[in-house]
Amino acid sequence: MQTYLLALNPTDSVVSGFLPAARRLGLSVTLLTDQPEAYGPPVALGPDVEVTGCDVRDHRAVISHISRRGRPAAVFTNSDHLQVQGALAAEFFGLPGKSWQATLRTKDKALMRRHLAAGGQESVRSVEILPGRPLGDCVEAGGVPYPCVVKPREGVASEDVVRADDPAELLRLCAEIRERRPDAALVVEEYLPGELYTMETLGDGRRLHVLGGFHTRLSPPPHFVEERLTYVPAHPDPVREQILGRLELLGVGFGACHTEFVVHEGRARIIEVNYRVIGDHGDLLLADLLGIPLFDHILATHLGRPLPERLETRSDRAARIDSPCADRAGVLTSAPGATDLTDGDVRLVYRPLRPTGERHPLHRTNRDYLGILRTIGPDQRAVDRAADAFLAAQRWEITP
Repeated sequence: MQTYLLALNPTDSVVSGFLPAARRLGLSVTLLTDQPEAYGPPVALGPDVEVTGCDVRDHRAVISHISRRGRPAAVFTNSDHLQVQGALAAEFFGLPGKSWQATLRTKDKALMRRHLAAGGQESVRSVEILPGRPLGDCVEAGGVPYPCVVKPREGVASEDVVRADDPAELLRLCAEIRERRPDAALVVEEYLPGELYTMETLGDGRRLHVLGGFHTRLSPPPHFVEERLTYVPAHPDPVREQILGRLELLGVGFGACHTEFVVHEGRARIIEVNYRVIGDHGDLLLADLLGIPLFDHILATHLGRPLPERLETRSDRAARIDSPCADRAGVLTSAPGATDLTDGDVRLVYRPLRPTGERHPLHRTNRDYLGILRTIGPDQRAVDRAADAFLAAQRWEITP
């Protein structure tokens, strides 16, 4: 069965998650990408994977390319940037897939805010700043209180997401982001206080499974870099129902979804909805922690196969993810290599993300990650002890 996977640059989710799952499901994969050279020589991903160049950001190019080869078994993407294109291509060929309207509502943060407010589910004061519009007029007309947060309307990975505490700071930040992204629309919205969490879901369009979530530790303000995620097996019922109600209103319920939200005085409010499985090794940890073929399940939904009524997930372990970050620009001159080790009943997996010898600027986003540590153990105390000990023993040296 020929399956088309839309992707940009290589990710661990694709290489270590979805491609092995496709092999287990007996699928032949054509990987469509606008960066085919990034995937190495033709046989790098295996004989059952064909890497083909395509303007994957244009749904018309995707549909045209696929149509020349006949009707596929599935069209799938795990990229934040390609969900609308993947949904439109699947619908064109009459294949199971996400609603393209839902993928657009979740990708466009201004559209998401308007849709939730119109449905009476959640109201967050915000204003959209389109390219070329005067910054001052837009900010004043929005009536957004301070502190507030400015972000790209279709942004990802906390890139150019910054808190502003007064009008002068907001205008300065907007001007700086516009200089870097002159064609990007911005969203300015009220700062939502509370503890940051995620909810991870998996659906087939008929039933929706909640896989738990994470409690997120952020970097100090004004930036929002995710430094640690601690697994939460189940959110309180009122919080769970609030988030599920918002996802239903948005039309989310097919495949995987990663939803970020804050909880303040019992009230849950959405930060953003990423209509794909959690990234930065969170998906690899979930599959291991829960003991389920997570990637197989996700791909199976795009083949039209129903999910099991019960996923039979494990519930006897705790976990967390740590992401050591660069604190300055420069060359990474010393860093730990890939490590797999066991500390009593705790298993730790560390993977470097940045090779030594390369110079990098300081982004103040997830692109500053030097590596990722996944830790799984019998309880949270054992996990925290082992992870803290491992991180304390490592050294990352950056030469300006």
